[in-house]
Amino acid sequence: MSAIVDGESTQNPNSPAAKLGFKPGQVVQELGWDKDTDDDLRMAIEDLLDADMVDGDYGNVVEAVLLWWREEDGDLVDGLVDAKADLVGGGVIWLLTPKVGRPNCVAATDIAEASPIAGLAQTTTATVSKDWQATRLVTPKTPA
Repeated sequence: MSAIVDGESTQNPNSPAAKLGFKPGQVVQELGWDKDTDDDLRMAIEDLLDADMVDGDYGNVVEAVLLWWREEDGDLVDGLVDAKADLVGGGVIWLLTPKVGRPNCVAATDIAEASPIAGLAQTTTATVSKDWQATRLVTPKTPA
């Protein structure tokens, strides 16, 4: 467990969970959890949040969504649109997909094509565990 000192996590700032930008007290919704998800990453995120992630039945707005997605999960556009349902304006979706070469990996081109159709912009991709990579998706800013 990480400790919280003066509102800041003492967890390693270079850890994959910390690189995702989560902060203590944030409400993060987790979708697509299954037996193949990375439990070490999940626990590190919850330690950083100092709370459990909420599921799809939460029924309130969330600041971020952690979406585990595999090629066999169906239409990625539909999955991304569903993930936006409870997301507060300015929130972030972290799309976690199996890394290239792993079973059910999702092609980078599929993410690049699905994101704008779902009304999202891809900003960065990072390796977050041995088997998973994360792609940060946000709602594009509209000109004033």
